Amino acid sequence: MVRPWEADPATGFRRRLGKAPQELGVTTDNPDCPDIWELDNGDIAVIGRDLTESLGKHLPTGVSIGADERLVIIPRSMMIAAKPDIPNV
Repeated sequence: MVRPWEADPATGFRRRLGKAPQELGVTTDNPDCPDIWELDNGDIAVIGRDLTESLGKHLPTGVSIGADERLVIIPRSMMIAAKPDIPNV
């Protein structure tokens, strides 16, 4: 079965959405920073903590995680800071 959407491994990073994790105080400048990026093809990349194993066991009805997907968590402050950069359409 063909999926209606697939992630493009050949796309690049266009711009950060919101503020850098350092600006938000959610990192210690180590290589473990959460982040949100718009890709060249318009898709969004989220870097966060993988909680697939723990939270994935408690998904709401009708929600699923595919074998090639992960449940990624980012700080609330990061999503709020990104809101002005996310288009309405």
